[in-house]
Amino acid sequence: MTSEPRHVPVAVVGGGQAGLSVSYHLKQRGIDHLVFEKRSAAHSWETQRWDTFCLVTPNWQCDLPGHPYDGPEPDGFMRKDEIVAYLKAFVTKVNPPIREGVAVTRVARRDDGLFSVETSEGDYTADEIVVASGGYHTPIIPRMAERLPGSITQIHSNQYRNPAQLPAGEVLVVGSGQSGAQIAEDLHLAGRPVHLAVGDAPRCARFYRGRDVVTWLADMGYYEMTVDDHPLRDGVRDNTNHYVTGRDGGRDIDLRRFASEGMRLYGVLEDYRDGSLHFRDGLKRSLDQADRTYNGINAAIDKYIAENGIDAPAQAHYTPVWEPGEPVTRLALAETGITSVVWCIGFTPDFRWLDASVFNGAGSPKHRRGVTSEEGVYFIGLPWLNTWGSGRFGAVGRDAEYVVQVIQKRLSAERFVLKRAV
Repeated sequence: MTSEPRHVPVAVVGGGQAGLSVSYHLKQRGIDHLVFEKRSAAHSWETQRWDTFCLVTPNWQCDLPGHPYDGPEPDGFMRKDEIVAYLKAFVTKVNPPIREGVAVTRVARRDDGLFSVETSEGDYTADEIVVASGGYHTPIIPRMAERLPGSITQIHSNQYRNPAQLPAGEVLVVGSGQSGAQIAEDLHLAGRPVHLAVGDAPRCARFYRGRDVVTWLADMGYYEMTVDDHPLRDGVRDNTNHYVTGRDGGRDIDLRRFASEGMRLYGVLEDYRDGSLHFRDGLKRSLDQADRTYNGINAAIDKYIAENGIDAPAQAHYTPVWEPGEPVTRLALAETGITSVVWCIGFTPDFRWLDASVFNGAGSPKHRRGVTSEEGVYFIGLPWLNTWGSGRFGAVGRDAEYVVQVIQKRLSAERFVLKRAV
């Protein structure tokens, strides 16, 4: 005889900082729930980051609910082991009702209005579903990778740990977003010959006019700007993050300087065929555009300083330290010493387990501040869910509180209707 599925008012799918933040606010309101985590809390931070990984935002921005950063370096940048410790302390503080090692395989609306929640340990039902699994699920590796010689070691950025992991020889890093730029730097500092296929990621300064740029932007209210107020509106969610680093106390990442020190830069990698890597003729444009963004942010800070009469040391805007020569659009692989490739071109979301009419044509959820058009379905922890910090430690707690407030109102209304019906 098959037993009835266990019912929980709220099912939270994902046990990272987003799901834990939701659990914190649900517990504060006495709302029964379960958090389903297919691996373990803090798993991705512990197992999918390289050894020298650190935050690119200062520690003072880490403000999970009831768990602000309280360490000795508020203006520093937590390293990988410190981030994991910070999150594990949050898990202990929240003490969530979490089912670790349990994967949610399907969620769908039943005829009675409840959600069916199928998991690797059995079936549940729920009134509300909070998707807190993030948007970085499937590593992007292009089909051209299949045509590279078998002698070439290929890994994705989430598999990279350190330079010694790769075979002796030169390394091709594909992509210059945050991960690609930092991994290229990690290899470069270790003395490995690096080839970098540069994309269109912007960059920003680490420090400008005596302060961290993040601190200036916080004072300027940038991190309080909502997606509805942003000039790009929903389009800002597709933006690539600026590359910068918190390594060794924080510094700029300047690809031009790397090139002047021997790193080989190319445009976007478009294909591998006939034994050659083929690159787009766009390196100069990409570098120039990244510098325009860099100087544009600094100019906005200059304006803020002037308008508010702030005493801050003057600083010149960036001028290029290296210029590319004749563009290289074709590189015979056999004529290089490249023995490994690190793909740093991102991830795609995978919400196939959620059977709900809440997605656009690209498979991304449609929502307003995490609340979708389908009653009872919510998202949390996505980039620019509401503000710049929505996918980070800084604002995910506020987003979670908002979603939980909506959930509480819905559950209270449902109970009122049921009470009257009785």
